[in-house]
Amino acid sequence: MSGRRRKKKAASAESEARVLTMHATVKAELKERPGVYHMISPEGEIIYVGKSKKLRTRLMGYFRAEYPAEKGARILREAAEVKWEYLPSEFEALLEELRLIKRWRPRFNVMMKRDARHHAFIKMSRGSAPKLAVARSAGTDDTGVYFGPFHGAHQLEDALRELNDVLGLRDCRNDMPMHFSDQVEFPEVPPRTPGCIRFEIGKCLGPCVAATTVAEYRDRFGLARKFLEGTYEAPLASLRAAMEASSDQLEFERAAQLRDKLQRLEGLRDQFARLRFAVESLSFVYTVPGRGDDNRSYVVRRGRVRAVLPAPSTTDQHAELTARAVQVFGSTERNATTVPAHEVDELLILSSWFRKFPAELERTVPAAHFLAPQPA
Repeated sequence: MSGRRRKKKAASAESEARVLTMHATVKAELKERPGVYHMISPEGEIIYVGKSKKLRTRLMGYFRAEYPAEKGARILREAAEVKWEYLPSEFEALLEELRLIKRWRPRFNVMMKRDARHHAFIKMSRGSAPKLAVARSAGTDDTGVYFGPFHGAHQLEDALRELNDVLGLRDCRNDMPMHFSDQVEFPEVPPRTPGCIRFEIGKCLGPCVAATTVAEYRDRFGLARKFLEGTYEAPLASLRAAMEASSDQLEFERAAQLRDKLQRLEGLRDQFARLRFAVESLSFVYTVPGRGDDNRSYVVRRGRVRAVLPAPSTTDQHAELTARAVQVFGSTERNATTVPAHEVDELLILSSWFRKFPAELERTVPAAHFLAPQPA
């Protein structure tokens, strides 16, 4: 037997021994309670984080994987230890799983994969020539700003393309060098390349070929943001005027194309208006019964948990919860139509939770209840 085969066989035997040890530990010690767990490699790396309302059943399932290619089997082969933490409810486990994934970034976790099929965001990039792009989730970006979530990523991409074309915003790759006409270090216009085709056909201001200034591009980008916020209608008016002009000139094919563009943008505007209402509806106090009377009240605003307190059972606790809710719901948010990157996944999780368990909304008390004048 060659040295390589002996090493491979020894590594396999070592992995099997680790799996047997983990199996025995889980079988002997783990209880059927809500909580989170994480798998740890022999080197101490946290490679996977999970949650369950029944931890014992969930983890025992790993050891019943029938095929080596199954994700559970692959995680076990690379793990040396499993740890867990009991929590009072499945909802708290869901939130804690998200916190741990964001803290450790385990390589076997694919965040929000299920919700990404249903939701998408418009991401605002940074830099001298910012751009708008469709994103499925925040991923590892904790600094950007997002509009959303929207339903239908492909439709969103089409609508965003129309908005970029109308306002002349770039959609090229993020690392494309920008050369503005008012940059002293670039006194001459750089040569145009086939990559600037949108500029050549009048669909982009051309920040990569020194065809616009920083201020002009920023102004246009600001108009795009105002459109998404519902305070700027010019892109729609521009398309509508062009459509009517084409129709008057009997250019019916072009008028039909412009009509389709207009409808996509109107759909984006209308969906964003509905979104603002839907996200605002996820503003309430949600009280969740927990194991061992560890009941908790979550102050949720616009789909994100802003405070967690013990569910009130005394007059003082009721007063404390009310004061905290008034503080959260009564404050003014500077950018109420955007979602900070670090909160995107939590918004998706809460949206998914109440979509999956609509009856849980009966446990909620709307924000308006706390902001209404209290009887003397």
